[in-house]
Amino acid sequence: MSRFADQINRSAPHRATMQTPRMKVPVVFHISDELMPGDATLEQLESVCSNDCLYHHVAAMADVHSKPGRKNATGTTIASTTSVLPQVNDSDPACGMRLVRTNMNESNTTPEDIEKLFHALTKTVPTKKFVGTFIPFWTVVDICRNGVSALIKYLNIQTKYEEQNSLDRGNFFETAPSRGDILSLIPGLFLFFAQFRLGILGAAGNHFLDLMKVTEIMDEPTATKLGLKSGDYVFMVHCGSGILGQYTMYSYTAKRREHLSQAIMVTVGKLLFWTKNRKSFNKIQEIIRESGNGRAEPLIQYQSAEADLYMQARNACSNFAHANRATITHNVSETIKSVLGRDPQFELIYDMPHILVSRESHYGSDVWVHRNGTSRAYGPSRMSDHPIFKDTGEPAFVPSSLSTEAYLCVGTDSNESSFYSSNHGCGKATVASDNVVPKNKEELHQKLSTQGVKLYNGRSSKMIEQDSSQYKKIDEVMAGIVANQITKPVAKMQPVSVIMY
Repeated sequence: MSRFADQINRSAPHRATMQTPRMKVPVVFHISDELMPGDATLEQLESVCSNDCLYHHVAAMADVHSKPGRKNATGTTIASTTSVLPQVNDSDPACGMRLVRTNMNESNTTPEDIEKLFHALTKTVPTKKFVGTFIPFWTVVDICRNGVSALIKYLNIQTKYEEQNSLDRGNFFETAPSRGDILSLIPGLFLFFAQFRLGILGAAGNHFLDLMKVTEIMDEPTATKLGLKSGDYVFMVHCGSGILGQYTMYSYTAKRREHLSQAIMVTVGKLLFWTKNRKSFNKIQEIIRESGNGRAEPLIQYQSAEADLYMQARNACSNFAHANRATITHNVSETIKSVLGRDPQFELIYDMPHILVSRESHYGSDVWVHRNGTSRAYGPSRMSDHPIFKDTGEPAFVPSSLSTEAYLCVGTDSNESSFYSSNHGCGKATVASDNVVPKNKEELHQKLSTQGVKLYNGRSSKMIEQDSSQYKKIDEVMAGIVANQITKPVAKMQPVSVIMY
């Protein structure tokens, strides 16, 4: 039995609250007993909630789980009226997913076409590579300051709705900073390396490129508005900001470097970093030294000038994350044209980060919202400025594992208890959720073949950790999503071909 059992009160089959004497605010779990995390995650949440600066409560979704080296659990949304809290979010700003509509479907695209295409895509959409799609230094800077529009212009991207259907139109700045401002936010060394790093999925975690088939329409009117029908093929991309975002965020937080190369690069980058924001940057380094040397506090609190500096750097790197997914999408489109000899007519359904810090209004207050492994899922009333989402709600994606079904959902107006957030997946299971548990990659490939899914690349020795048996069951996750009115399911999608490291 969990040592927290006496502090957890269940108010509904898919809703529970936990508050211990240490916690300044409670955790509200939007999940059933079967999906509750283990004590390691609960201890982490208790520690986070012991901070005075948190607001109202912490929302935990179905995929809540702890990760090695992290101060806060994935699958949480945390708010504060006073502080920006870099330590509660993962180190990859605007890591997220996008869903892309195509004109490909089960009638006009054969298994042989898909096989031929994905053999080519393993080269044009690399997982682990030093050089991806090269762009000039000043284009990198312009992406950081102006968002995805600078990339569209440089690569002549033809994906329809690339700006309109990205969060904040693919630019996290309300007013674009100057090129000089960007150079005072991010070490130039990191910007230099970023020239070579677009278009790479990355080797961390479960970043992927999926071709999925729409197998069931669950909300016909909404699916029609989003342009989807049963039998359609769509691409889902999951990746982040690469080394630009990670190195920059490591420069602004006390997070432990996971690799020696990170420690070296961050140290060299900071030594070469001369900036007009030197006073605030030095203050941040002082906070890092005080809070990062073995002390137990899970958060670093920034305010005023330090918060502004951190958020500007974060926004610049978040723009690069959007550009990375846009580049991958563009390269997939160009590969289809080359290999299959036809234009797939890509249309972006939505690009949504699930590592996000933003200023929002909740429970009558303006707060800093920190989403760590959760996606924003506004209902129609909060999307009134979007031509489509004002009627449908904001799209949210819930993939389950590399072989089991995923869901396209839309936000509702009845989801305030999660700060209008949705889980970004199913989350790791505490015990195996499937009777067949592969012991090696050969057994994994055999299992995938029985499910009609083909994995490409898959070189990582930890690839078997992405098997469906390691994840919570999607049916149980979706039951909680529906019961809590977190989002409304629109379509079910089945993976067909997957590129993952």
